[in-house]
Amino acid sequence: MKRKRICFVVAVPMTVTAFLNAHIERLADEYDVFVVSNFSSGDVGISPKAEKVHVEIAREISPSRDLKGLFALMRVFRKYNFDVVHSVTPKAGLLSMIAGFLARVPVRIHWFTGQVWVTRKGLGRQLLKSADRTIAALATHLLADSPSQRDFLIREGVCSARRIEVMGDGSICGVDGQRFRPNLEARRVIREAHGIGPDEAVVLFLGRLSVDKGLREMAQAMALLDQKFPAVHWLIVGPDEERMVEHLQEVGRALGNRLHFQGFTREPEAYMAAADIFCLPSYREGFGSSVLEAAAAGVPAVATRIYGLSDAVEDDVTGILVEPRDPQSLTHGLARMLGEPALMARMGLAARERALGRFSSRRIVDELFFFYRRIQFR
Repeated sequence: MKRKRICFVVAVPMTVTAFLNAHIERLADEYDVFVVSNFSSGDVGISPKAEKVHVEIAREISPSRDLKGLFALMRVFRKYNFDVVHSVTPKAGLLSMIAGFLARVPVRIHWFTGQVWVTRKGLGRQLLKSADRTIAALATHLLADSPSQRDFLIREGVCSARRIEVMGDGSICGVDGQRFRPNLEARRVIREAHGIGPDEAVVLFLGRLSVDKGLREMAQAMALLDQKFPAVHWLIVGPDEERMVEHLQEVGRALGNRLHFQGFTREPEAYMAAADIFCLPSYREGFGSSVLEAAAAGVPAVATRIYGLSDAVEDDVTGILVEPRDPQSLTHGLARMLGEPALMARMGLAARERALGRFSSRRIVDELFFFYRRIQFR
């Protein structure tokens, strides 16, 4: 019997490396799996079980390049005669759902992982929201990576409740409890590399350095907390997309050598193990996978009370939820945890137990595998 063909479409290969490799490995047991993306900069560790197909997909809005990308996707879909096209991220979703519909791909799946338009206003918000509605209208199946994101999309009229579902309790890939775990050796190595003592408190941010991640509010909280906790270290890890390092350095000048920066890392698990608190004061998240990874490492979170993060953090159990865009609320949440080491330790233990019990990578991979088994192929 001929094997069905599944095609994942993403704008950048890193999305596959970060979220989809485990799914590809499992699905490849029963299906031929392809990845379509912009491979001009390499494949950055994509599973060898997937066949890679290069298509120029621009991350930013570019009418001429987007039109070329749309036609290129249509040609690829017709050439390979895919049974399923499965997109992740907004631009890849819009182009591949249109191309898949026009190329008559029978099963078209989009996985929502957060909405850019949540933080926008006016015409920009309406245009981006319309793009998500177009994706939803052209897809045959919709997934969201958290229950609260699913509910948000339904409330906003992007799709109906009967057309969208969540794998397990949420997350696009779950968390690997063997990779992300308490690790004393990694803790020692990272701390020594940054000149941090073994018993000094460390607050970690790990992710894209951008305004939408709430780093302006975090900078204010750093300065306010320094007055009460003058020995706390702040470790900021991730690519600087909007010159946030300069802003953080300016606002946190008083911290001196207790403010540490590390660019992109391929070993986030080591930095999670080195931290005492994970801080994510984001304005928007589909789920907050980094919170889950920190939790698996036994690190509680202080994060904003927004959809997505409210699924990743159980308030007052595995971390503390604070109000978005509110530096005073963030400062209060961090101060509470820093001032109560027993609370921090208790939340860390609860965070790991919840992460491995409800959000293990094996569970999410199994959920998607059986989702594919029950959907209707041609």
